[in-house]
Amino acid sequence: QVQLVESGGGLVQAGGSLRLSCAASGRTFSSYWMGWFRQAPGKEREFVSVINSNGGRTYYADSVKGRFTITRDNAKNTVYLQMNSLKPEDTAVYYCAAARLLRLWAAGTEYNYWGQGTQVTVSA
Repeated sequence: QVQLVESGGGLVQAGGSLRLSCAASGRTFSSYWMGWFRQAPGKEREFVSVINSNGGRTYYADSVKGRFTITRDNAKNTVYLQMNSLKPEDTAVYYCAAARLLRLWAAGTEYNYWGQGTQVTVSA
């Protein structure tokens, strides 16, 4: 069982930055792929980014590529999402998720555990 707790959301102006954190419980964090998803009001949940268990592989949605960076610290059981050059369309609840095995890294159904989410609001 893995419990995930996100933090770091908030209100920021367009062009600003935020860093989200996701702290995981359990001793097996380093064996999980960790992903970030987001869901805006009235929209479906969408994939943002994912990182493999040792941090050597990362993938991003085209909409955030070049602006967001995912990293992890396995010693701290934490995954991060650094978000720069934020846009109003980045406004959403951001969720982190964990997967032991991952074939389709953008598919939310592949992830076993989810956090409760943290709100990110970007004002124009």
